[in-house]
Amino acid sequence: MKNSIKVLMIDLNNQKIEIENRKDLTAFLGGVGTGIKLLEENLIDEWDPYHEGQPIVLSIGPMETIFPAVTKVVALFKSPLTGELGESYAGMRLGMAMRFAGYDAIVITGKAKRPMYLYISNHEIEFKNAEALWGLDTEETGRLMRDIEEGAGLRSIMRIGVSGERKIPFAGVNVDTYRHFGRLGLGAVFGSKLLKGIVIHGNGNEIIHNKKEFKGVYDGIYAKVVETDHMEKYHGLGTSINIMPLNNMNALPTRNLQKSSFEYANEISGEAFAQEKLFRKLACAGCPIGCIHVAIQRKKFGDPVEYSWAGISYDHELIFAVGSFLGIGNKEDILSLIETIELLGLDCMSTGVLLGWVTEAYERGLITKDQIGRAVKFGDVEGYQYIIKNMIQGSNNFYKTISKGTHHASEVYGGKEFAAVLGKHEMAGYHTGYGNLLGMTMGARHSHLDNGGYSLDQAMKDLDKNKLIDDLIQEEIERNIQNCLVICLFSRKIYDLDTIINALKVIGIEYDTEQLMALGKEIFKMKVRAKKKLGFDYSSITFPKRFFETETLHGKLNEDVANELLEIYIGKMEELCKEHINLFSQIEGEKKLV
Repeated sequence: MKNSIKVLMIDLNNQKIEIENRKDLTAFLGGVGTGIKLLEENLIDEWDPYHEGQPIVLSIGPMETIFPAVTKVVALFKSPLTGELGESYAGMRLGMAMRFAGYDAIVITGKAKRPMYLYISNHEIEFKNAEALWGLDTEETGRLMRDIEEGAGLRSIMRIGVSGERKIPFAGVNVDTYRHFGRLGLGAVFGSKLLKGIVIHGNGNEIIHNKKEFKGVYDGIYAKVVETDHMEKYHGLGTSINIMPLNNMNALPTRNLQKSSFEYANEISGEAFAQEKLFRKLACAGCPIGCIHVAIQRKKFGDPVEYSWAGISYDHELIFAVGSFLGIGNKEDILSLIETIELLGLDCMSTGVLLGWVTEAYERGLITKDQIGRAVKFGDVEGYQYIIKNMIQGSNNFYKTISKGTHHASEVYGGKEFAAVLGKHEMAGYHTGYGNLLGMTMGARHSHLDNGGYSLDQAMKDLDKNKLIDDLIQEEIERNIQNCLVICLFSRKIYDLDTIINALKVIGIEYDTEQLMALGKEIFKMKVRAKKKLGFDYSSITFPKRFFETETLHGKLNEDVANELLEIYIGKMEELCKEHINLFSQIEGEKKLV
């Protein structure tokens, strides 16, 4: 087993660092396991998410970068959007940079006295003045950081846009241009600390002792990744391949979920984007797939034929959020909205769902033209650009209110029944059935990725209530295991438990199936405990009426059935949380400062 977890503790207030070698944290393996433990240790429950003492935790796992598609970094924090557990994942070069800088986890507390960014390498940690970067968009910030800091190719650059600086609670953190810590507001937490960004440059190395055994396991995993069809869709069209199948099965949220199919789905499908807009594919460091699809967006800036261009990453969730959900069936318009949102540093999914609610609330007379500053209707791209920019500026009380998210806006202006939020979190791009509804509501971070409920719906023929809840909980437990290793969840079928056990073994970490399952369950319990301490009340959960008014692939959902499923879930969750799980039978607690 790994001897210790190396944790870099950063105090922005005093510009001080400590390095801790934590033998006790090896019981949590890495990734979300280590991260949730460090969050639990450093979080102050009753403090506001923006309080300077609240931590940001970044964590990787022991297989990071050295096995195919093990590419992610998890961030854990108190979410300013929901007020509870914030958990987000990002890829590109960040995991590689952390690994070869020598840090398994980074914990950031405090607030800088002026805007700053951090430079972290395996040789030094520097606190750098970012006053000249404050107020810049994510693209310009990234360009200047690249010009200033060395280490191209081995370096990762995180940064926030103006939305993070202004503490919009669904602001994200841009990672190496094309990936993000999205959703739940990590960018706003950066902004509250006057932290414009972080540059990590890792040029160390990792010694593999059992080279022959390692190569055998690596080659087997690599073959499954590139020679089977498990990952083909991610390389081919990417997740945007989902647009047409979801549309055809009445599961594509459209016009603020008033419908579940979109008449222009074919125009904004993955196939259409690939044929007309795709110009490159990218992969995270250590991954052979290349699932990041980048479209070219031409922009005319002068006559007669003066053009610039931008490369804009797209996927299913972004096309849903600012496409079908807003009634926009034009690829140029979708890319234009994505670009605006990305430059400002907002989360695209939350922004799109918020705009859908604003549009319907205006149509219903809950908000007025005077408040918005203009009329707005579904498909109104110029109107949406106008709303986004005024929201960032906080132009009036209306814009200050909606900038706090869809849930908050509907609490103030009404329209909660058609606000497409679950657990105060804007919905994802699926309206498949009870699995998705319960999965996102009850998942630790209210994400469709917690347990893949949308996938369970698609495999379901007849509703077996107990089985559905068992499957949701079991899937979340198994994803906790994969997230301890920070495996890209696109490759979750590649990394079954046997494959994980073999991969860990050849790098000197011994686990069996029982131990991994115990770890997954313990993390499940820790997340539930954290959410309760932060004030989340499982017994007060309600579902917006809109989710029962719109067709799914199984027809319209029944609210009474959903509430019955909720009771079953809570009962099974509480039963699991009473189990005694001992992760420390062979681990001696030790906290050693370096």
